[in-house]
Amino acid sequence: MATAEQIKALIRSHFGEDQEMFFTVALQVAAQEAQQGHGALAHDIRDIVENARRENRTKLSRVPNDLLDLLLPEDTYVPKSALVVPSALLNRIERIIHEFRQQHILKSYGLFHRRKIMLIGPPGTGKTMTSRILAHELRLPFYSVQVDKLVTKFMGETSAKLRLIFEQIQKNQGVYLFDEFDAIGGARTLDNDVGEMRRVLNSFLQFIEHNTSDSLIIAASNSPRLLDAALFRRFDDVLHYTEPEVEDRRKLIRNILGEFYSNNFIWKKVLKESKGLSHAEIAQVCRDAIKKAILNNMKTVSTELLLQMIGERRATHKRL
Repeated sequence: MATAEQIKALIRSHFGEDQEMFFTVALQVAAQEAQQGHGALAHDIRDIVENARRENRTKLSRVPNDLLDLLLPEDTYVPKSALVVPSALLNRIERIIHEFRQQHILKSYGLFHRRKIMLIGPPGTGKTMTSRILAHELRLPFYSVQVDKLVTKFMGETSAKLRLIFEQIQKNQGVYLFDEFDAIGGARTLDNDVGEMRRVLNSFLQFIEHNTSDSLIIAASNSPRLLDAALFRRFDDVLHYTEPEVEDRRKLIRNILGEFYSNNFIWKKVLKESKGLSHAEIAQVCRDAIKKAILNNMKTVSTELLLQMIGERRATHKRL
């Protein structure tokens, strides 16, 4: 049975049109019912909440006509367990999720959950995957901002498009990813900078500073040294990504190989040869090995086969 406080919270969230708070309290009620042995009721409540969230996400993911070229909605089914990163970074990601789910508690103290996140690190280290995981874990629609279509050569047009995007962020809750953020976040002191891009960056700084939505705004960059210093203090958190260390590479390979993993695997060789490869590259190497194993009627991926795929990847690097 729901407590008096939970009933009041449900009523407040309903009339305050705070759907996420309503869902959170409803799930708390479900958990309480489960503890009291009312498993069927708890299951029904969770199903109702999940179905409502799914319908809400589908409804919200529709992009207005004037933003069709700028926002790409995506379905996200990437669970948190798929991300292989150091525990310290995973804890930071879990804190974002926890604060979002408990945002009504923070707001009651005049505080806000982390809503503006900067992800920094080399290509293929999990930045985009993290954004998709956040959308999946929080049951929010995911939008990728098409930065290449956002920036134009016409004076004032890019800033106008940016305004439309932030109006959408304010109006429709979701996870909004500005990938390849260097294109609009470059330092205003760079020699190759032009007046229009300075105006665009100034507009972005103003929009993100005044944004009061409950959406998650994520900016991802491969080159933090190119970013304007003023950007960093506009974000609630800055997460740094690196190429996987030994144990992360081991876990990643085991996860991706799955049933194709061989108990006779010689880890020493594989871990030595895979050093310096990104998460995405290791994932691709494993998938290439699995495909070759399938086509050659092999039940597992041997050490030699995976080393061959790693060698091919390294040869590609040398040609670049």
